[in-house]
This record gives sequence, structure tokens and C-alpha cells, in this order.
Amino acid sequence: MSAVTPTSRGPAAASTSSPPHYTAEEKRHRVFAIMAASSGNLVEWFDFYVYAFSALYFAPAFFPKSDPTAQLLNTAGVFAAGFLMRPIGGWLFGRLADRLGRKTSMLISVTMMCGGSLVIACLPTYAQIGAWAPFLLLVCRLFQGLSVGGEYGTTATYMSEVALRGQRGFFSSFQYVTLIGGQLLAVLVIVVLEQLLDEAELKSWGWRIPFVIGAIAAVVALLLRRTLHETQTDEAKKNKEAGSIAGLFRHHTPAFLTVLGYTAGGSLIFYTFTTYMQKYLVNTVHLPIKTASYVMTGALFVYMCMQPVFGALSDRIGRRNNMLLFGGLGALTTVPVLTALQHTTSPVLAFVLIIAALAVVSFYTSISGIVKAEMFPPEVRALGVGLAYAVANAIFGGSAEYVALGLKSLGHESAFFWYVSAMMVVAFLVSLRLPRQASYLHHDH
Repeated sequence: MSAVTPTSRGPAAASTSSPPHYTAEEKRHRVFAIMAASSGNLVEWFDFYVYAFSALYFAPAFFPKSDPTAQLLNTAGVFAAGFLMRPIGGWLFGRLADRLGRKTSMLISVTMMCGGSLVIACLPTYAQIGAWAPFLLLVCRLFQGLSVGGEYGTTATYMSEVALRGQRGFFSSFQYVTLIGGQLLAVLVIVVLEQLLDEAELKSWGWRIPFVIGAIAAVVALLLRRTLHETQTDEAKKNKEAGSIAGLFRHHTPAFLTVLGYTAGGSLIFYTFTTYMQKYLVNTVHLPIKTASYVMTGALFVYMCMQPVFGALSDRIGRRNNMLLFGGLGALTTVPVLTALQHTTSPVLAFVLIIAALAVVSFYTSISGIVKAEMFPPEVRALGVGLAYAVANAIFGGSAEYVALGLKSLGHESAFFWYVSAMMVVAFLVSLRLPRQASYLHHDH
């Protein structure tokens, strides 16, 4: 099986306006590589999001307080702490991917996620070991945050490099298909458990089951990833600035700041309408927990299916136009949608409103990886993509639930709506800086 290398097509192919010709065998190899990389991505995010979706059940086991909002604030705080490890993960795994190869980095990250999930599944409760329980939960989440911080940048880089030219938006969108798929599977597992177990059983021991499933699935993903081809060339690995922070900022600071800018808004609105939305439907809209789970399961499925469509759209209209539509529409629609949700009593209407918001978010998420990868050369690509994403995610994405719940507890919930809208304006303005045509990846295949 031939290796898929970034320079296999050379500048001559890149200079033509039409996509290069791929043999049937090469197409199969590349599509399989996308699938194998995606499988690990799906498992990583399943393991990470299971925490968010099962928090309603295990919060009392680790944070025994009478106020449900206080319990959710504590679990959201641990969720945010996991995000704070992402910049370290983005730097560490980005450096590994640029210096040792994308494959090595992806194998290590999925192994770490597996270990974190397995430990959480076995953790004693507060009643059994006191304050050690939430402390150990925090340690596991920090470990998983480090893993997922490295996962995003390396997978985005790998998938952008292995995707067929002329269809990079379409193929790269499968990073978010599997990322959302991880969320969707996490919700589905909770929904199935809700049918099989009563609330007392879920709060007692049932919440552990999804973490066990995640650990087992990670082993399967690890085996699939071992079959991947390397896309980083020996020449790029040996570059003295490969994976170097100094090299990244010496030559690519404007690109880094651009990616940081639109990722901040993208992460915030993504987590607002996915992980936080289930809690919003329960705490603010006052839908029953099970109804909220059904609504989010349907919404995430539709959202997942949107990604290839919006990714293919970017191949037609350009990444820059996708991003401008994302920022502009996000700024205009966020406050009306969240306000309408606040006052609805219908699960159907809530579903429609969430889908409308997620359609806007899809302009960004479908090309999230590729639009970042196209900003950096191979020797610092994984580092540039991973670190910029992780920093923005840690500050804005990871804090989304905590900020929303905090403002709600202070009686100013609507201030959160305007905060998200303001970040959409920032995303729009930063997207104006994007090149009209990809500058680096055009020379990779």
C-alpha cells in the first residue's frame, strides 16, 4: 500500500486550476485514511462529551449539594478545567505531529483518552472517599483535556493533507461529522440508559456505563489508526523550525492570530448550541430531562448530516465566503434564537430553532480544520492549527457553560446571548483577513 505524502503531486499539479487525476487505488487509500482518522476522532469526542451529557446524573455523587444549579456549576467547572489543558495538549501534540509525524501523535492521543475514561468509570464517590472523589475526577478531566487538545489539531492537519484536492472542504468536513457523531452517540447512550434504568439507578451506578463503552471503543480506534499512512515528509520533520513555537511566531503570527480570532467565536457558539443546550432546555426552557435528550439527539443528527453539504459548498464558494456567512449570520440570529427558545413551551419549536442556529454554525464547523490548515506550512501546521484552536477553545468554548450558568444564577441570563453575538461580530471581522485562495495546501499534493 503506497504512502500518502504531502509532496506526491508537486507544485506543477498545484498550479493548475483543475484538480489532479487520482488513480482508483489512490482514491481508495485516501478515503480509507479519512475513515480511520475519523474513527479515532469520533471516539475521542464521545469520551469527552459523555461527561457533559451524563453530568445531570453523576453530579450528586461527586458534589453533594442540595441546589441542582450549584451541582451543575461544579461539574461545568470541571468541564472547563479540562479545556484549560487544551493549549498544553495543542502545543505538545502539535510538536509531536510536526517533528515525529501525524500518525504517532494521533496514536498517543487516543490512548490517553481511553485511559481517562476507564479511570472515571471506576472512580469512588464523595460518600466513599470524600473530597478525593471530585479531585480525582478533576485529574481525569485534565488528562482527557490534554489528549483532546492534541487530537483536534493533528486530525485536522492529517485530514486536510490526505483529502482529495478540489474536494478538501467536503472530505475535511468529516472531522466534524465524527466530532458531532461523538456527541450524538454520547446522547444516544444516555437516552438508551434512560429507557433501561430508572433515575435512581442512573444516579447510583448507571452513569458509569458510557465511560466503559468509551474506553472499549478507544481500543478499536487505536487499532484502526495503526493502519494509517504518514503525511508528514522527512524533509518537513527535519526542518529546524518543525514544531517550534519560535518558528511559528517568527513567520506566522498574523495567521495564528487570525485563526485564534475566528476560533474563539466558533468554539463559543458551537458549545452554546450543543453541550450547553441540553442544560438550557432543562433549566431555562423547563423541558423534562428525557424530552431535552430527545430534542438534542434529533438536532445533533441533522447537524451531523449538514457538515458534508456545507463543506462541499466551501469547495464551490471558497472558505472565506463560508466564514463571512458564519460570522454575519451568527451575529444577527443568536439573540433572537436564544430569546425565542427562552419563551417556548413546544419541543418541536425548540428543535426547529436549534436546527436553524446549527445551520449557521455549520458554515464554520464543516471547514473548521481545513480553513486553519490552509494558513500554515507543513513544518508548523499541526502546531499552528492545534495551539490556536486549543487556546481559543480553552478561553471561550470551555467556559461557555460556566458563563451561561453563572449569569443565569445572577439573574442576567440574556447577557450571555449578547456575549455570543459580540463574538460572532469578532469572527466576521477576523474572517475578512482570510485569503481568497488557500496559500499552502495547494502546494501539498
